[in-house]
Amino acid sequence: MAEEKSFKYVIVGGGVSAGYAAREFFKQGVKPGELAIISREQVPPYERPALSKGYIHLENKATLPNFYVAAGSGGERQFPQWYKEKGIELILGTEIVKADLAAKTLVSGTGQVFKYQTLLAATGSSVIRLSDFGVPGADAKNIFYLRELEDADYLAYAMEVKEKGKAVVVGGGYIGLELSAALKANNLEVTMVYPEPWCMPRLFTAGIASFYEGYYANKGINIVKGTVASGFSTNSNGEVTEVKLKDGRTLEADIVIVGVGGRPIISLFKGQVEEEKGGLKTDGFFKTSLPDVYAIGDVATFPMKLYNEMRRVEHVDHARKSAEQAVKAIKAAEEGNSIPEYDYLPYFYSRAFDLSWQFYGDNVGESVLFGDNDPKSSKPKFGSYWIKEGKVVGAFLEGGTPDENNAIAKLARAQPSVESLEVLSKEGLSFATKI
Repeated sequence: MAEEKSFKYVIVGGGVSAGYAAREFFKQGVKPGELAIISREQVPPYERPALSKGYIHLENKATLPNFYVAAGSGGERQFPQWYKEKGIELILGTEIVKADLAAKTLVSGTGQVFKYQTLLAATGSSVIRLSDFGVPGADAKNIFYLRELEDADYLAYAMEVKEKGKAVVVGGGYIGLELSAALKANNLEVTMVYPEPWCMPRLFTAGIASFYEGYYANKGINIVKGTVASGFSTNSNGEVTEVKLKDGRTLEADIVIVGVGGRPIISLFKGQVEEEKGGLKTDGFFKTSLPDVYAIGDVATFPMKLYNEMRRVEHVDHARKSAEQAVKAIKAAEEGNSIPEYDYLPYFYSRAFDLSWQFYGDNVGESVLFGDNDPKSSKPKFGSYWIKEGKVVGAFLEGGTPDENNAIAKLARAQPSVESLEVLSKEGLSFATKI
């Protein structure tokens, strides 16, 4: 029988949320030996967005330890030594396979038992794989997904081996757009394939998307819309050679990257806590229906005060902030104090090529496009507002300065009234900057 280890606080999962929770626990005066992080990854928590950005740029590669948490928000980098000095136990390469929340017990794949008094579920998301849908040949070599450091290592290696080769990117979301840019920068021929009428359909309007599609096309990226990968051909070594599309076409491929979304990892907790919208249901302090279990990051479905509804958010900004909020709430409860409820403004951003956009708020209602969205412009700068019930509820800006980005964030939180869509399209960015 493996020995039992006992901690006051256990964080299960080792991603961004876990790293920021550890930092907040330290700020709140956690004592050596009280806190453990249990992660199936082999390295301490790191800033996951780096994987699709600097980490796979072969010319000027960002490497660990440069993007350990909390580098991404301008904080101190938490090396393995950082955890050691603070007496925080990092239990890496360890997958929890069973959680008995009534008994406050976790069991690893090797039978190791961990006890806790307070649990933070920070298990994050797993990538959706084409093999989940039974796509023929989907397990061929050189078909990659990007979620963890190891995935990025395999991909970076393949990009070197297949230099000047052909890459097919399946999916038109975040990963699809960022990785197509990275592959192109690394001298591969790139084709993007996605079923929707335009890229990033969950956020972009047709007007926003047409700029990025035009810009990518001008960079020599081939875009195939309205169809999906329905199979893969391989050579005698089991390496992918072509992608078969549902519309009957085939694309030659030396490398395939799939980015078709993720799903929250909540199976450990099934039937033990309340769920909502695919996540674990929490209050404004990230406490679940069990008083000693908190959920943070991708897996939490929480009350979004600004819109008065329950939401689940998959983004690094919320992963950081939800972690800090939960730990503050845990500490406040122990001391008999209270803290304000979480009041989150949705925020998304992306960088690719020389482009950089930010979005704040809610992309619902009618939208208005403003500015110069010609993909051929030397310095494109444009944006969109979303208007619901006479109020501006969301704002998107490409090519903004830090001050302008702050202005659209303020605007999205303030939700000012507006007489007409015409006013917004005429005033454009100045509508936000004058507030």
